[in-house]
Amino acid sequence: MSRVTVFGAGSWGTTLGLVLHDNAHDVVFWEYDREQVEAVARDRENRKFLPGIPIPDDVAITNEFAGSAAGSAAVVFAVPSHTVREVARNARNEIPDDALVVNVSKGIENETLARMSEVLSEELGRSDARGVASLVGPSHAEEVSRHLPTTVVAAALDQEVAIAVRDLFMTEYLRVYTNTDLVGVELAVSLKNVIAIAAGICDGLGYGDNTKGALLTRGLAEITRLGVALGGRPETFAGLSGMGDLITTCISKHSRNRHVGEEIARGKTLAQILDEMVMVAEGVKTTKSAALRGQGPEGGDPRADGAGTEAGDDRRAALARQPAAGTPAETRRKSPRDVVLPHPRGGHSACQGRGAVLDCDQSGRSAVRLAH
Repeated sequence: MSRVTVFGAGSWGTTLGLVLHDNAHDVVFWEYDREQVEAVARDRENRKFLPGIPIPDDVAITNEFAGSAAGSAAVVFAVPSHTVREVARNARNEIPDDALVVNVSKGIENETLARMSEVLSEELGRSDARGVASLVGPSHAEEVSRHLPTTVVAAALDQEVAIAVRDLFMTEYLRVYTNTDLVGVELAVSLKNVIAIAAGICDGLGYGDNTKGALLTRGLAEITRLGVALGGRPETFAGLSGMGDLITTCISKHSRNRHVGEEIARGKTLAQILDEMVMVAEGVKTTKSAALRGQGPEGGDPRADGAGTEAGDDRRAALARQPAAGTPAETRRKSPRDVVLPHPRGGHSACQGRGAVLDCDQSGRSAVRLAH
């Protein structure tokens, strides 16, 4: 038995902590929300994020960084991708130098366009991603926590690290494969969330299986092209982290990103949708990162053109600038955050009353603007 610290006690962090407990590891949760810590410690259940799943009495939970990872053989970062850097920075002095570092978040930083293993390597001083891995794939907490059969991928540059992570998490109900294409795996599971938002839009507009099938197929082709341009291996995108996670996220009732798209198509603004959600839809922020990553030769990377400089900031601002709503369709360039779809049944009239959500040009196509 070894000690493992899980940073983040949301639905997925809680689930993975229970997986580790099933494997006879000593588990400690760190959670930033003090009220949540007190509630879980009292109820022995994460009623906010994972109701109905008991948490054993010997699983600890704390709100303090100090001592949270002392003696841990592995640490798991299960916080939203936009908070990984801050949590890692605050936890750095608590994490043993020889501990495995496992990321389970799916996202690309908006400010740096860094993948999560890159963020952790930088903040924890792990040059060349030493001892850093990502555990990702088609896996909803609601199902894994109930021991429904699931498969995921442990990806690391070093095969021995990937194997160590596999052995840490493998159970009868959670099968873990290994992959040394860390770049491709992290890009695949992050970019598929953008397609999942579009899939939700299809559902919200009332489209059928034909449309969904076309979207997933062409979406996977786009993800693969961008991922390969950025250093991933083509075959990775046909595996669990690519096709597998894409299918699961785009069809599941548990998918937060699909939910966001569905609500957009029904007329809500993005601000309204996010305000009503308890959990985080990673695809919203990743949409911006994907748009920036897709600019220029070989995917483009603002970090390579003056990152942290005034010139780099100017380029990022220019790339992120969107045409104003109402610009004539004939002159408007569709941004990477527009999903162009044919009118739903009922023609142009079906688009009325949706405000900034649907930018309709009355020509038989509607651009769903995710930026709003």
